[in-house]
Amino acid sequence: MIQFVNVRKSFGDRCILDGVSLQVDSGDILFVIGKSGAGKSVLMKHVVGLLAPDSGQVLFEGQDVAKWTERQFYGLRRRCTMVLQHSTLLDSMSVLENVVLPLRKHTDLNTTERRDKAKTLLEQVGMATYAHSYPPALGDGLRKRVAIARALALEPKYVIFDEPTTGLDPISAIQVDGLIKDLSTRLGVTCIVVSHDLRSIFSIADRVVMLYQGKIQLDGPPSVFQETEDPIVCQFVGGVPDGPMEL
Repeated sequence: MIQFVNVRKSFGDRCILDGVSLQVDSGDILFVIGKSGAGKSVLMKHVVGLLAPDSGQVLFEGQDVAKWTERQFYGLRRRCTMVLQHSTLLDSMSVLENVVLPLRKHTDLNTTERRDKAKTLLEQVGMATYAHSYPPALGDGLRKRVAIARALALEPKYVIFDEPTTGLDPISAIQVDGLIKDLSTRLGVTCIVVSHDLRSIFSIADRVVMLYQGKIQLDGPPSVFQETEDPIVCQFVGGVPDGPMEL
């Protein structure tokens, strides 16, 4: 279980998180939504130690990681991996070698075992036929699948997805959604998804949390967001701008 308790974070004079408290239940697909700059990615980066809160607690399976050192996060990052918006694959390495990389760095598997496991992971995300291709030759959707395979290499219990469908065509986005859903239902992985994609939210989310001005505006299943009369939520879900657009 991951839990945030009264987490506050500011950059200079700008308050990004203003006392956020949130519990992520095991096995859920949780979507964290909100306008750009609402603090969605900032909140998630606290879990893996990319950021530290100004105050409050960040609990990972009962341990407060808010004051941990970089070295203390090594083990946590094997259990909780993060798939960034940009796939961050190494262009000089083949697809297979990219997936093998964390196995080479963090396990005692021999070369054959590492490659066999990487091939299995690529099969799971539908990328086995691209094993010997290089990332620059792949489209965004295919690179995203490889990044997911790499994130699963160490068999994490939690995966954080930062804008996984941004920039993808509709078919690729649906395929990525299917992979996330499969992780949850078949492997029991807890998935936390930072997203603006309303189609994804209303098709695969178990629960949705909306951040607004540093606080949680609404928390509940997707149906609550479809039925609410909260004007701030309705504006976001309806895609209504704050004011007239400048041409």
